Amino acid sequence: MAITVQVYREVIQIAQVPAKEKSVRWFKTMSWYFLITTEYFLYGESIIYYFTEIVMVDRFLLPFATHHRFISFMLYVLGFVFFVANLKKGQYAFQMAQFCYTHMALLLIVVQSHFIVENILEGLIWFVMPVALVICNDIFAYVCGFFWGRTPLIQLSPKKTVEGFVGGFICTLFLGFIITTILMQFNYIICPVQDLGATAWSNVSCEPKNPVFATVPWQLPSNVVWLLKHILRRDITEVPIAPVQIHSLVMACFASLIAPFGGFFASAVKRAFKIKDFGHSIPGHGGMTDRMDCQFLMGLFAHMYHQSFIKTYNVSVGSILALAINHLTAREQVELLERLQTYLSNQNILDSAMLATSNIGDIIAKAQQNLTY
Repeated sequence: MAITVQVYREVIQIAQVPAKEKSVRWFKTMSWYFLITTEYFLYGESIIYYFTEIVMVDRFLLPFATHHRFISFMLYVLGFVFFVANLKKGQYAFQMAQFCYTHMALLLIVVQSHFIVENILEGLIWFVMPVALVICNDIFAYVCGFFWGRTPLIQLSPKKTVEGFVGGFICTLFLGFIITTILMQFNYIICPVQDLGATAWSNVSCEPKNPVFATVPWQLPSNVVWLLKHILRRDITEVPIAPVQIHSLVMACFASLIAPFGGFFASAVKRAFKIKDFGHSIPGHGGMTDRMDCQFLMGLFAHMYHQSFIKTYNVSVGSILALAINHLTAREQVELLERLQTYLSNQNILDSAMLATSNIGDIIAKAQQNLTY
């Protein structure tokens, strides 16, 4: 979140200068208000989705969880009404442009960065791998361009060359496969977040694991088998590969071929406002935006790709709890508790003798009696 706020601040600061010159009131205040509202909505959605079993049982948080979207909408509407009420004659076009600029920043920065947070919650590998791929591509595109670059790639960035672009692509494919092979060995990296207090030294496990991390034998084509036999003097007909290693190649292609256009877009914004860098928060490298321009687009792609082709959808305690709280009456919830207790007792999961001596049955019966009246 800190990185998001810093990038948003740098981008909004660009438009703040002409707003001051034209004496546009409340532009800075409204920009930060819309940021807070957007963060409240997005992070609230994530907390409710990933930590339902915690939120739904808290007496204070429950109303905020069940009415989260309505609260978020009303917060946005208040900001919208305030903006319209402060439109000034003679500055309508400029204020509308500033309003659109703010929402563009929210969409391209805040919304995209939120998906990066969700990638972390799905498993650190879906954060570390895309970030590493973009960094690898930046480094090797620069190295290849420095030594062999001759042909300009795009007018927006005169120093970018076709040779660097292609060289970065090839190196990123190779390194992406290696990085993923290393990362998939650690449960702490591949398991979805279940405990925010977990560390790399915690005994993290997630059974059953997502099948993409299971290594399976892949049959090699006959011409490849023939080639390996003549080179290595051995018959190699299959190799062990996990599906996630193949997925990493797809992500490497995006990181090399598409994500750089996020940087080109940022270059276009800087040229439009006649500035060299977005800020000076990183000495020698400009602002945080100058380092994160490709990462936001890559993070969004990683999220969409993971949701579409990788994620497995399993019933969780949180989803069942949300259904029970949102769709059952209080009496039905007590009845569910009683039946669940009976089932667990019959399966010898709960000790029947201990249940008989405890007063939990009396508590349930008393609750049912109170709800009847």
